[in-house]
Amino acid sequence: MADESGGRAGRGPILLLLHGMGATGDVWLPSAPLLEQHWPGRWLAPDLAGHGWSAPLPSYSFDGFAERIAHGLVADDRIVVLGHSLGGVVGLALAARAAGMPVDAVVGLGIKAVWSPDELTRAAELAARPVSWFASRTEAARRYLRVSGLGGLLPPDHPVVDAGLRQVDGRWRLAMDPAVFAVGEPDLAGLLAATDVPVVLARGEHDPMVTDEQLKEYGVPVATLPGLGHNAHVEDPAAVLALLDPYRRG
Repeated sequence: MADESGGRAGRGPILLLLHGMGATGDVWLPSAPLLEQHWPGRWLAPDLAGHGWSAPLPSYSFDGFAERIAHGLVADDRIVVLGHSLGGVVGLALAARAAGMPVDAVVGLGIKAVWSPDELTRAAELAARPVSWFASRTEAARRYLRVSGLGGLLPPDHPVVDAGLRQVDGRWRLAMDPAVFAVGEPDLAGLLAATDVPVVLARGEHDPMVTDEQLKEYGVPVATLPGLGHNAHVEDPAAVLALLDPYRRG
């Protein structure tokens, strides 16, 4: 459903909203009324490869995710990226000089900057697992909420959850390709060195996945959102969308 979501027409760059690991583009849809206030032009909320309705890749890399997104964009459209977690890394890859994309700025929210060997091993193990099937939508929805980190923020019957589930022959599974977990650790220093566009790294104050100190190591502006966690864009969309105010044109 969220291969492409549009706001009202207007001048200025397109806002590209990129979701995190395990979620789908639909996670941004509850923010649509606020986007009308915070963004003067169009916005897109695609599904990353291997998520939602977007086809899987033979293997996953941050450049591979970015290339898939780039194929769905018009070359002469200016772009501002707001990406959450995995989506933030993909936004940085999209903004690389070598990618040749017309990106004006990137706001990366909740990007995990430091990975332990145990965390990488765990991710590889998850990537190697076969697809899990569930007897009911409720069971699958609860699993989806855990994988996407949205547990406690959305109920299992929320419409946003539907995009992350598939029903086949009476059984349910997550739409996500498990192999996505194998994408590995991002080289944030390399990604930031490879772009010339303005970058802001943001996090919720209570995000357990990344600290202010870790983000400040990279020498770009860091924004901390008081009282929020890893999925700050779901907890308080207005606070996150306010990070875009310097890049509004219209």
